[in-house]
Amino acid sequence: MERRKFLTSTAVALAAIGVAPKRSFAAMADPAYQFKLLRGSVGMFAEQGGTIAWLSNKDGILVVDAEFPAQAQHLIAELKKQSDKPFTYLMNTHHHGDHTSGNIAFKGLVKHVVAHENSLTNQKAAAVAAKNEDKQLYPDVTYTNHWKTKLGDEHIKTHYWGPGHTNGDAMIHFENANIVHTGDLVFNRRYPFVDNKAGASVTNWSVVLEKAQKEFDKDTMFVFGHAFDPEKVVGTRDDLKAMQNYMERLVDFVQSGIKAGKTKDDILAAKSIPGVTDWQGDGIGRSLTAAYEELTL
Repeated sequence: MERRKFLTSTAVALAAIGVAPKRSFAAMADPAYQFKLLRGSVGMFAEQGGTIAWLSNKDGILVVDAEFPAQAQHLIAELKKQSDKPFTYLMNTHHHGDHTSGNIAFKGLVKHVVAHENSLTNQKAAAVAAKNEDKQLYPDVTYTNHWKTKLGDEHIKTHYWGPGHTNGDAMIHFENANIVHTGDLVFNRRYPFVDNKAGASVTNWSVVLEKAQKEFDKDTMFVFGHAFDPEKVVGTRDDLKAMQNYMERLVDFVQSGIKAGKTKDDILAAKSIPGVTDWQGDGIGRSLTAAYEELTL
């Protein structure tokens, strides 16, 4: 982010909640990360890993996802500058380490950690496999489809529509601000990681995105888990439609190749997917592999 824009967004964030900075904006600004207010009392943070959403109001603080421990500490420090209210909830969109490794930074600070039940199962399994169980802060509140809470004047609701990126991904809606954290159900214009080992589904992923477009409206602001352009981790319903198109085209391409008798190597050799022109990065092979493995089960 351009330095002047970052300083402006930081100033707006502090002014909007009526908090005077304790030191100059120049001293406070860290160009390594984004921290800004989006709408109402809801903002975003991005440094390394999956993008974070946060809520800070008169009754407390709520955080969605946690990146890694060092980055989580940066976020916590910024939020503490704004408010002396308690950290009430930490919510995880799913279990991957770039979204949950930072949970441990909230140990002894946050009252509850919330995630889909499959996300908890996956997080525990991944920690056992990596032998880093001592570095985890697991959810103590889980749900199956939906979970709701209220913090101050903001209502927060989770939406789970089945497997996509994993089998435990949820979108989290700040209803009054009308902001949704999509987690990794949206990689905006960036080839996504598909975690088949954690119950992902390339075929249902597009269904999830279609349901999300029906659930939320044209004024909804979305915070994405990742984006090819770091400046575009916040977007609109049109970006969900584009991601849905990517997943549908991916499935169609791989399915057609299988029916035509192409080998796995033939399919994985593709450098692009017909009908997709705006997805970038070096991860097309991940998508093709995941789709081939799912469609040939």
